[in-house]
Amino acid sequence: MSNKVLRYFYKKGRAIGWVVLSFLILLTVWGTAAHFSNVNAALFPSPLGALNGFLEIVADGSLLEHIAASMYRFFSGFVIAVAVAVVSGVVFGWYVPLFRLANPVVQLLRPISPIAWMPFIVLMFGIGDMPAIITIFIAAFFPVFLSAVSGVMTIPEIYLKVARNFGVGRVAIFWKIIFPAAFPQIMSGIHLALGSAWVFLVCGEMIGAQSGLGYLIIDARNNLRSDILVADIAVIGLIGFLLDALLKFAEGRILKRWGLEKE
Repeated sequence: MSNKVLRYFYKKGRAIGWVVLSFLILLTVWGTAAHFSNVNAALFPSPLGALNGFLEIVADGSLLEHIAASMYRFFSGFVIAVAVAVVSGVVFGWYVPLFRLANPVVQLLRPISPIAWMPFIVLMFGIGDMPAIITIFIAAFFPVFLSAVSGVMTIPEIYLKVARNFGVGRVAIFWKIIFPAAFPQIMSGIHLALGSAWVFLVCGEMIGAQSGLGYLIIDARNNLRSDILVADIAVIGLIGFLLDALLKFAEGRILKRWGLEKE
């Protein structure tokens, strides 16, 4: 094998090794705390107890149903939020006076937790999927929107002047200059939005939903099944970790295709 291939596998193996080591330390600390604490195992389960709870909900088939429900709500709200935020962010970033007009309202609404809107959302849309989807939309929209605006506004003017001098049309300027130049900053906003939206998905499902990972937490709490509760928390964390890893992988492939990242 070439040195390039060997370096690639070494780099990937080292990264995986750090991940495995990190999880091993977490499990060791958790197991030690559970073993030496005086807290009842029904309230503070060990890693083995959480594993048994995980296997129980896997065996009865309920876990996959809850994951499927959560993923449907998450992607429905997240994809729509990213699409709307990127398009509107590029437009507002391109037309600076328009952003200056809207920015005070955006800065007023941005710090408000999506959960604060939940009573109005439930009154308008009832219970079920919509409250969680709209909560995710609100959580994801502002980080992506502001990142897109900032990315467009910070593009060096010389890029646009050179393109105009060569007679490049508006559509080509957008696809070949504006969007690629702003893309890294847009992706930073999408990474932030992913974590925020995933957190608020669980919160949204705790209110009114009859399925999903958030509902599973409430159900486990009501039935005093802390082993299932901890197992569900671990599943939520693992899925969030995998979603972020997939997003980073997709971002890296796009950047390499545009020649914005070194091989």
